[in-house]
Amino acid sequence: MQSDTDSVVVAGPAKFPVLGIGVDAVQIPDTISILQDWIARRDGCRYVAVTGMHGISEAVSDPTFRAALNAASLCVCDGMPLVWLGRLHGHALRRRVYGPELMDTFCSVTGPRYRHFFYGGAQGVPEHLASVMQSRHGVQVVGTYSPPFRSLTSQEEQEVIAMIEAARPDVLWIGLSTPKQERWMHDHRDKLTVPVMLGVGAAFDLNTGRLSQAPSWMRENGLEWLYRLLAEPRRLWRRYLVNGPIFLWNVGLELLSARKFD
Repeated sequence: MQSDTDSVVVAGPAKFPVLGIGVDAVQIPDTISILQDWIARRDGCRYVAVTGMHGISEAVSDPTFRAALNAASLCVCDGMPLVWLGRLHGHALRRRVYGPELMDTFCSVTGPRYRHFFYGGAQGVPEHLASVMQSRHGVQVVGTYSPPFRSLTSQEEQEVIAMIEAARPDVLWIGLSTPKQERWMHDHRDKLTVPVMLGVGAAFDLNTGRLSQAPSWMRENGLEWLYRLLAEPRRLWRRYLVNGPIFLWNVGLELLSARKFD
């Protein structure tokens, strides 16, 4: 019989492997419940990697980025290819954990309950996003910051950490794009006391209307990549037309046990 002093280990969500990355088999409602539990516990700084085919592809050739993804307390599938792979591994995944939707749904469900800080985006974007979330869901915003498009100096780095700590957010939203945002969260997890950090990339621009979203039927059927490619061909052609087929080839090798990705 277990005594009152015995520790209880709570199992996390099930994972499935994709090219050396452990992806959590969760949906948006599961993710929100987990985030609320972390905030209630306040026993460490945890981060969520919201990743898809692009992130996994980058991690194959970048060991430090792969380590950042695998160190995440939660790595969720922000892409239908990962949802399909999860199904192949026996998980009943219906939809992806789409970054912009995760942010909007979390703010909708929790309203003014938590303190939010928005870090990332071009000048004026985090402030605009904060205004949108406040007017739409009544969230508490305790800080915003748009970092320069360069590495911060050591002094600037310390000032940013002090600014975030002074604001005492419950949730820190990071919009720096992949893989920069995952590296940032990995590097700062031991420097901050905020219970939850989420790397949501383009959610900053999508939820403020700076970028248009693909129609829902494209998003739900794995065709968002085509919409984005047509919208930004010069920036995204290599990601989808070169890295995409390589990703599919590597996944095929992994599923056939022809190659092991560590």
